[in-house]
Amino acid sequence: MKTLTLPGADGVRISVKESGDPGAPPVVLLHALGDTAGDWGTIAAGLEPGFRVFAIDLRGHGGSGRPGKYSFELMRDDVVAVLDALDLHDVILVGHSMGGVVAYLVALAQSGRLARLVVEDAPPPYPRTRTLPERPPGELPFDWAVVTAVAGQVNDPLRRWWPRLPEIMVPTLLIGGGAGSHIPQELLTEVAELIPDCALVTLETGHNVHAAAPDQFLNAIMSWLEKRAL
Repeated sequence: MKTLTLPGADGVRISVKESGDPGAPPVVLLHALGDTAGDWGTIAAGLEPGFRVFAIDLRGHGGSGRPGKYSFELMRDDVVAVLDALDLHDVILVGHSMGGVVAYLVALAQSGRLARLVVEDAPPPYPRTRTLPERPPGELPFDWAVVTAVAGQVNDPLRRWWPRLPEIMVPTLLIGGGAGSHIPQELLTEVAELIPDCALVTLETGHNVHAAAPDQFLNAIMSWLEKRAL
């Protein structure tokens, strides 16, 4: 594995961990709020034999820059900038939670760039009340300002991204966490009905599916990819 430092949309540095077969199809992994690229370690290891894997530290997280400016749209633009810098095409894009929202936006902006989209337990922003947690003491692996910025975006009374979901023409897999997740699973069903080519698989593990049940998570992705061969 090697770590790359690439320019984001507005010059912020974006840290990317690259591993796997350099000649294989590319998989790009986007983590959740407060996590880092390292959160994908087990999944990346499972993908490495057949894929070229890139795990991105989204802005404000891990080894990426902390510019103090955060939004789903800026993170989307950073991911697109990374795809440009690496000249990646036919990408399998995988996003969890916050990273899943970013993945939807990348799919809307760069549908021709993607081969497949996988979103783990995340609908686009919807109306909800999110209590802002207190900052934990000590040093954190991410900028706490991301929390306040994202908290302001996840509550979207207008559900402004939802009408655009039918524009996602990339074959899509949603992996839900089931009854143990704080995400209303009926929203994932709604997403699956709005995206033209979308499958929904539920694994009863809670919100962090890939961490709680990595083998099941990988099997769900690989089985779906085999049915939807590139």
